[in-house]
Amino acid sequence: MRPLKLAVAEPSLVLRKGVVTVLERLSSQAVEIVEVEEPSLLVVQLRRHTPDLLIVNPATPGLPSPERLREEAHCPEMKCAALQMTMLDDTVLRAYDGVISIYDSAEQIGAKIAALTASDNVRDMRREPLSPREREIVVCIVKGMTNKQIADCLCISTHTVITHRRNIAAKLQIHSAAGLTIYAIVNRLVELSEIEPAYGGDR
Repeated sequence: MRPLKLAVAEPSLVLRKGVVTVLERLSSQAVEIVEVEEPSLLVVQLRRHTPDLLIVNPATPGLPSPERLREEAHCPEMKCAALQMTMLDDTVLRAYDGVISIYDSAEQIGAKIAALTASDNVRDMRREPLSPREREIVVCIVKGMTNKQIADCLCISTHTVITHRRNIAAKLQIHSAAGLTIYAIVNRLVELSEIEPAYGGDR
């Protein structure tokens, strides 16, 4: 599998390096990240590196629209995510394929990027034969519920929850809450607002 190619365009060194550090720690596959400090060089850098995803501050002065960036950089398949640091007009954000807020948790950022850059292999997960009960349990896991909480919510035993979780892991070959979050986002089982900010507790 080829590396995921990302570009981060942000004039602020602190913010840019912060985003890059999070991306490097979150990724479950090899990544190539190019940093663009100077807005005037953005198109040139995009042509050179042809990233899969561009993360850019939409408030950057003189920034072209995502559509124009794709055209000028000759990257028609490139996704564009807005790095939101301040309140912006919805009409501005709607031009982007996604929005990453500086207040998002690491899990939310990872899920958003995974959904934006989902490979054919990830999309093929939609064909996995999860039962309705297993899909319910996936949603509960992604929402941060413990085995006991899931059992109480679905009126089943904790042992049954554990058995379902083993079956889910075997079917999907996903063995972490973060991986299930990506699956749930790609398959539209949950909205990003429903995701538990941090994973912990007795699973």
